[in-house]
Amino acid sequence: MTLIFDPADPKVRADPYPVLGQLRRHDPVHWSPLLKSWVLTRYDDVKRALGTGDMSPDRLTPFYDKLPESTRSTLAEVMRYLTLWIVFRDPPQHTRLRTLVNKAFLPGTITGFRPEIERITARLLDRLQPNSEVDLVAEFTMQLPALVIMAMLGVPDDRLHSIKSWSDDIMLFVGSAQNTKGKYERARRGAVEMAALFRGLVQVRRVAPGNDLLSLLIAARDEQERLSEDELIATAMLLLFAGHETTTNLLSTAILALMRNRDQYERFVRQPELAGTAVEEFLRYDAPASAMTRIVRVEHEVCGKPLKVGDRVFAIINAANRDEGHFENADQLDLSRNPNRHLTFGRGIHFCLGAQLARLEARIALPMLLTRFPRIAPDREAPVWMDALIMRGLRTLPVKLGTTGG
Repeated sequence: MTLIFDPADPKVRADPYPVLGQLRRHDPVHWSPLLKSWVLTRYDDVKRALGTGDMSPDRLTPFYDKLPESTRSTLAEVMRYLTLWIVFRDPPQHTRLRTLVNKAFLPGTITGFRPEIERITARLLDRLQPNSEVDLVAEFTMQLPALVIMAMLGVPDDRLHSIKSWSDDIMLFVGSAQNTKGKYERARRGAVEMAALFRGLVQVRRVAPGNDLLSLLIAARDEQERLSEDELIATAMLLLFAGHETTTNLLSTAILALMRNRDQYERFVRQPELAGTAVEEFLRYDAPASAMTRIVRVEHEVCGKPLKVGDRVFAIINAANRDEGHFENADQLDLSRNPNRHLTFGRGIHFCLGAQLARLEARIALPMLLTRFPRIAPDREAPVWMDALIMRGLRTLPVKLGTTGG
């Protein structure tokens, strides 16, 4: 049996789990001619790939270097900032950047934003009418994480739609599954305009520091060394981009999963105190980042397959998180699953910097949403999935916001 994994296939975007399950059982180290990459689907192999020094997270540079000169010129400003993102850096550069950024991203800093997250959530819910039909992505799950990270970085609320537009444009370069027309020019525009926003905010914060993350990043130093101007801008861009894209996906797919598993939905409505384990299960069941990409630095074998230097590897998080060898009834949604050692936030030195914030937002927002609207149901229109190779989420989620009844 020849297995083909095509993440651009609309059927696979809507439900990748049947083909991922087949790959995990029959060809766990799969060479994909379509992706020109290795595809890892077993929990143990994915876990090792994410934590080993044999592979590098810098997938952009090899791709960029192979592009025509005219395309490289278009993307030069994109690469100026994205190559400084921590998620694409190896030690020792990664170690230095992570150490500095950690000084601003302390646990107390995140938990201190709980009241602000609650206020933003309540404000968005107040705008929603009972028994109305809405796109929950547009009206809630996209806005909430974006407004939260914007508040944390000191970005004015009125830039919300610009932020979303720029993030969508950058996503075309970072993780689109299809060759969208004009995507490199759009990515350039998104990166340049987002960088310009933060460059202006940095100038203001240097003169008048606040209590926001941007001010903390400016002040962060390690043995008298600060972030450079470009590193500061790039880190703020990463926090803004990753800080709302992934949490939007988490919230959207969590609500969809609940609507498709009514027993768990009713359980969550009755027991909102399950939020802690429930959020971990949503992260496992349909992870907001479906894969992480690595480039082989040291030749080695996985399941007898030779991975050569320069080979690209997709470590499929959503396949690993459904591995029956590590999760009982792996295809079932169980809001009280414990233990739940999912790989959604990665592992090792590249463990997700924003994990605590994503968890906090979801633990606050989902119970508040279901308390206000305990009878959310799918609308007549089907949800639309993102066209994305790395991220997994919904473009639209049409629902009816019921408050009573069955």
